[in-house]
Amino acid sequence: MSLHDDAALVLKGYDDPADPAQGELRQVYLDHLAQHPDGMWKACGAGHLTASALVIDPERGRVLLTLHRKLRMWLQMGGHCEPQDASLADAALREATEESGITGLTLLAGGPVRLDRHAIPAPCHWHLDVQYAALAPSGSTEQISDESLDLRWFAYEEVASVADTSVVRLMERARAALDRR
Repeated sequence: MSLHDDAALVLKGYDDPADPAQGELRQVYLDHLAQHPDGMWKACGAGHLTASALVIDPERGRVLLTLHRKLRMWLQMGGHCEPQDASLADAALREATEESGITGLTLLAGGPVRLDRHAIPAPCHWHLDVQYAALAPSGSTEQISDESLDLRWFAYEEVASVADTSVVRLMERARAALDRR
């Protein structure tokens, strides 16, 4: 199965009944994939899917955020899909591992926890981010990557004071998914 086909399958199965806007956004993603065979790749000028994961330490009630080198914002780990990614989940896990330096991360079962579409500078126009939650193994140690100015653990209640609303919403959905586990 191609990454494009996997993404369509994942999105068809994604549902957030608590947030009808997520259903509308899901359809935007599916329409994008239907119209753009290259919609998974950075080269797609109309926008492309990306994959990210919020790294959680549930034992201590914290999330790991990266101070993004280019954007200078505290964000979850994530980025572009690459040809070696067999699935969106693989891309999210690869990005989280590369950017956090933590080996042994595991994605929460059940697929993505949120979708987030955001504008980016030309030549591309949109990132259609498929967001997962990843659990850090007990006692893990983070390591800053080249894409980051800093990595820091934040208590759940601190996230709203350092990150934008998209990260806060992702944390809320990730915590809800963790509670359902």
